[in-house]
Amino acid sequence: METIFEFSPLIVAIVPVITGLVQVTKGLGVTSKYAPLASIFLGIGLVALTGVTWQVFIVQGIIAGLAASGLFSGAKATFAKE
Repeated sequence: METIFEFSPLIVAIVPVITGLVQVTKGLGVTSKYAPLASIFLGIGLVALTGVTWQVFIVQGIIAGLAASGLFSGAKATFAKE
């Protein structure tokens, strides 16, 4: 049984997928203001598909969503033109 803070490689691989899906939702009309919230919900939804218990997929989904938000903002800051 997987505990809350034991991440499988599949969960780690979900993070860039969430980032891409958030960009798709922004293209569909979701404002940037709600992008972190969309990231968290997408994280919870995608982790739920991995078959872990509900307590685990909620916590790991939130962590994956927040990691995806950080990945996007970090890349944006790194490659921003000055």
